[in-house]
Amino acid sequence: MKQRTITAILALLVFVPIIILGGVPFTVFVYLLATIGLFELIRMRHTDKNIFPYVLSALLIWVILLPNEIFASIEWFTKYELISIIILILLAYTVLVKNEFTFDHVGFVILAAFYVGLGFFYLLETRDGENALRNILFAFCIIWATDTGAYLFGRKLGKHKLWPTISPKKTVEGALGGIFVAVVVAVVFHLIAPFDHSWLTLIIVTMIASSFGQIGDLVESAFKRVYNVKDSGKILPGHGGILDRFDSMLFVFPLLHFIHFF
Repeated sequence: MKQRTITAILALLVFVPIIILGGVPFTVFVYLLATIGLFELIRMRHTDKNIFPYVLSALLIWVILLPNEIFASIEWFTKYELISIIILILLAYTVLVKNEFTFDHVGFVILAAFYVGLGFFYLLETRDGENALRNILFAFCIIWATDTGAYLFGRKLGKHKLWPTISPKKTVEGALGGIFVAVVVAVVFHLIAPFDHSWLTLIIVTMIASSFGQIGDLVESAFKRVYNVKDSGKILPGHGGILDRFDSMLFVFPLLHFIHFF
């Protein structure tokens, strides 16, 4: 617990100032986090010993993270055409190595890049949008409130297993408690830094976001179950890897943009 607390404090001391600073430092930091997260996921599967597909996977996630506006002034190709080119190269690579790197491996690398990339892409989009700091803080408050509420309610009241084959410790009571605490935090947040939405919209969106955050956590747990690993990585002592800390964010930030809450 002591190690987890120290790591969490140090992480906040690094992460919060970079969010506030924004600009190039924030962008570089997000690219770094996304790349590490991608490599953690790929390493779980032990996809290939050759470095070439890893380089292409990194290139793919960097393209995904690029803002769409960059390609508005480029006449030769669009963002999605560039992504398609990388995918075609990955497919061609399966032939060059005589199926040592298979079609299934290609599919895994592509899905991994989009799974990790989309969440961090919308984190960048949020920071570059209006009311950026408020919106980012709100999303992370919802995520942290959900995790805290799920832990506390699950520990005190948890009796019914939520998904024992994926995450044995999670309970239905904990999941509902996480949503409840997230709504309470969202209400307080709205009183301090109001959104241009009704109270009903705020509560409904928070409940959905909290649920999606827990689904994101379960998705990460499912990966670790399949690949028989305890944590996605070891970069954060006491907390595991980047994906272990940002799994909920990968679902929450895209959701809040898709429903136009931000």
